[in-house]
Amino acid sequence: MNILVLHGPNLNLLGTREPAIYGTMTLEEINARLQAWAAERGIALRIVQSNHEGALIDAIHEARPWAHGILINPGALHIYGYALRDALAAVNLPTVEVHLSNTQAREEWRRTSVIAPVCRGVVLGFGWRSYLLGLEGLAALLQEAGVP
Repeated sequence: MNILVLHGPNLNLLGTREPAIYGTMTLEEINARLQAWAAERGIALRIVQSNHEGALIDAIHEARPWAHGILINPGALHIYGYALRDALAAVNLPTVEVHLSNTQAREEWRRTSVIAPVCRGVVLGFGWRSYLLGLEGLAALLQEAGVP
């Protein structure tokens, strides 16, 4: 089983960026926990972080022949990233959207995701564990679909 993990804009600053909202765990620490969880289950992860929507779209396109699913934290691109949304729809891979904070409990403008409608599920508000919960859910969906 192969899964693409995408981190959007500003997530490279985790650990120091607004820790009251996003926690103190760094992106590298989150990635290490995801890699450890996946390795225990024989799942291969390809992890990409970019502050540029086009680079995330390129990663989605490049993963098409390889990946069975996508785990994405689009950051603020969930609000206005229509090109990112269209790329996810175009490759037609099962996708789970995750967010560290509960975007539904924050500013009104954060409450609508253009990404969610092309995803199998959304996990938000559990800090770094949102990634782990999303990965676990995506792996279960893929396994149920017969992906080894």
